[in-house]
Amino acid sequence: MSTRRPTIKDVATLAGVSTATVSNVFSGARPVKPALRARVEAAVRALSYQLDRAASQLRSGQTRIIGVLVPDLDDAFFTALVSRIEVMAGKDGYDVIIASSRDDPGLERSRLNALLGWRPSGLVAVPCTDTVPQLVRDEAGRLPIVLADRVIPEAAPVDSVTIDNAEAGEIAARHLLALGHRHVVIAASNLAIAPIRERLRGADALLRAATGVAPIAVELGSNSAAGAAAFAAWLERHSRPTAVFALTNVTTLAVLSALAAQRVDIPEQVSVIGFDDYAWMSARKTALTAIRQPLDQMAEAVWERLTARMGGAAGPAEAIRLAGSLQVRASVRALPAAVPEGRDPAAPPRGRRGGETAVH
Repeated sequence: MSTRRPTIKDVATLAGVSTATVSNVFSGARPVKPALRARVEAAVRALSYQLDRAASQLRSGQTRIIGVLVPDLDDAFFTALVSRIEVMAGKDGYDVIIASSRDDPGLERSRLNALLGWRPSGLVAVPCTDTVPQLVRDEAGRLPIVLADRVIPEAAPVDSVTIDNAEAGEIAARHLLALGHRHVVIAASNLAIAPIRERLRGADALLRAATGVAPIAVELGSNSAAGAAAFAAWLERHSRPTAVFALTNVTTLAVLSALAAQRVDIPEQVSVIGFDDYAWMSARKTALTAIRQPLDQMAEAVWERLTARMGGAAGPAEAIRLAGSLQVRASVRALPAAVPEGRDPAAPPRGRRGGETAVH
């Protein structure tokens, strides 16, 4: 039995077309009639043919590859962002190579080197720290690059896409204050990361102005199990707050796990606002009020900037800052002092029954 791998010539022979036609089907360099494309695709499936990308690149001197680097593929936010970019890249005829730095600057350098070794057409990167990687700085101006999420836009040498993190913190704090909460704990992942600091800064400014006291911030890290243990330990040593604002989806899960372990009811005993609104946050007995990042808009903005740069667009680096929104559900209780006369203090605020309200 032959173990020889099928070649592009084998595909062309079986499909009854030229090798140039097969190449055009893969590369999209020239249009191919639907009937011929169908024959080529049928031959590819019949032969289990796999395109040799490296050889193709050497012959053409061009790539249709996008590199994407994120800090952690275990984080649902990053996997969701990557997934959306991957879909858009595929529609435009690009393949995507994905790498994770595991929140390690040393590994980040290694992963970037590996991605750049493919000579990609463009690169999307979410740095693992506030510092833009030196390799990104070195490639700025030579390679189309867009930075996302964990970046200080003013310090970025290339285009960036973020949300207004300070505003997101303000939105959550304003909602808690309107419902009478003054004893608030903020569950952060890592305050060494700019977006987390900005979310804390926005919430802190409003809560401090209303209460005269800075809210307590507890760092829980980027692992939900370890974060749950850390928050449970914190709860055992301190008085219970009336509300918790979690600054990431991981810290949201950590807070919920810690409260569940201590049999603390939400929102009757502690109110909770989460971050990064996912389906599981609604699929609960008590659906979570949460800050929603505009993931679709973020991915679209990243891809628009990258394709513009790959298409030759010049000009200074652009900083795109999008707005988050508050999805109001049932996990934040109005305290008696904030409830209008004649209303049940335990009842959810008006507008929550049977759905949710988005507050921008």
